[in-house]
Formats: sequence, structure tokens, C-alpha cells
Amino acid sequence: MGKPKAPLAGVRILVGRARHQAGALSSGLRELGAQVIEIPFIEIRKPRSYRPLDTALKNLASYDWLILTSVNGVDALWERLWKLRLTKRHLRHLKVAAIGPATRKAIEKRGLKVHVVPEEYVAESVVTSLRDRVKGKRVLLARAKVARDVIPRELHKLGAHVDVIEAYETVVPRTSRMRLRAVFRNAKLRPDVVAFTSSSTVRNFVALLAGNGRGRPRHSDLLAGVKLASIGPVTSSTLRDLGLTVAVEAKKYTIPGLVQAICDTTRR
Repeated sequence: MGKPKAPLAGVRILVGRARHQAGALSSGLRELGAQVIEIPFIEIRKPRSYRPLDTALKNLASYDWLILTSVNGVDALWERLWKLRLTKRHLRHLKVAAIGPATRKAIEKRGLKVHVVPEEYVAESVVTSLRDRVKGKRVLLARAKVARDVIPRELHKLGAHVDVIEAYETVVPRTSRMRLRAVFRNAKLRPDVVAFTSSSTVRNFVALLAGNGRGRPRHSDLLAGVKLASIGPVTSSTLRDLGLTVAVEAKKYTIPGLVQAICDTTRR
């Protein structure tokens, strides 16, 4: 008998994660036989000013909780700690919450214990996990410049004192625009599936296709027959808000969960 066909053999999948983060998703898809096209929809940049973050880090002793919602946030925070000559010893008194397993792994890799990881890897679930633990506590939330306000708003309602600090920002990588349009206009390169790992990747994808940085793609016909795959309900909601149809949504809101969902849908 011949070797069984890989489940994603012959399927072209466009991955739009930031260049330095595409590896896990791309490799997971390639292992299942997919032809992966990588064009970043996101570029990670340093904040315009480190002053707010530095001030918070110099006053870590005054905080009870640290919340991190992405690997990018972990990387940015530890890079700044190193610049300020601070070590994990300065964080050991903190209770730490991570939005999901990848973020937890990045934190633990740096020698810090993670106390809370929610059952579902979305902001609402983070709040639920902390419901009885933050009243009267000071919370440091380090995240992207543009992000949903669910966590700070709901924790304030629970009686927490929350400082939201910009650790990095995400921008549209302008160099991806021509590459993206060329891929969609070439029948031999045109993807069968586009994978989205966050609301930012969705918004930036639309901006790159539209060419004007906002609104629905002017070339919406470019997406005809292309399945849009989402890592979870928040990302799916953003796709729908922008007039796009969600064909695939991960049941578990992780990169492996997204890979599995794409595989399951393609098999049908």
C-alpha cells in the first residue's frame, strides 16, 4: 500500500502572522501537507515612548498582579526589564495571569510562576478567572497600544486598580501590500485558506487589500472562494464586523487549535 495522503496536501494556506512568529503556525500546517504562503499582516514596533512602562517597572513593588495577554507583551516587558537592570527577583511577589498557554510558556521560560490561565483564551475569561481575587489590588496590564478594553474595564468594576501600559504597538507592514495583491491575482498562488490569529491581523489584512487603510476591501472579488479561518470568537467577530465570512473557527483558541480546525474543515 502507498503512503496515506497528508490531510492538507494540495491546499494553499496564507499565514499572516508577524514575521518572527509565523513559524509555529506554518510548520504545523506544512506537517499536514499544506503549501504555506507567508506574508505578514502585522509588524511589531516599540512604543513611541518607554516612559510609562519604565515608570511602572521601577515601581513593581507597588503592584499585586501582572497580566500579560500575548507573547509579544512578554518579550517587550522582559527586554525593558533587562534595560533597567531589573531581574525576576523584582517580580517574584507578583501574582501573574497569562491569557493562554503560549503566553504562559513564554513567562515560565523566564523563570516566573504563572498563577492564572483562563479556561478560554480570551479577555472575558481572564476577567472571570480573576473575579474573586482582585478587589482592592493593584494590577499592571502590559499590552499592545491598540487593544480591547474588556480587561481593564471589567477589573475596575470588580474593585481593582488597573494601570494599562503600552509595551509595544502593531502596525500595517506596507511592504506586504504588493505581495498580497499579487498572490490573490495569480491563480497558481491564490490561497484556498487565509489564517487569522488575532483581530489585528484581520484589520491589517483588510487595510492591505483595500489600499486605503480602512473599510472593506475594494477588491472583494479577490476573496471569492477563499476560506477565512479564525483562531477564536473575538477574531471571528472582527471578520464579520468588516463584512467577511468566517468559514473556520478553532474550538480551542490556540495555534494548534487553529491548525486542527483548518484540517477538520478541509477534510469534509
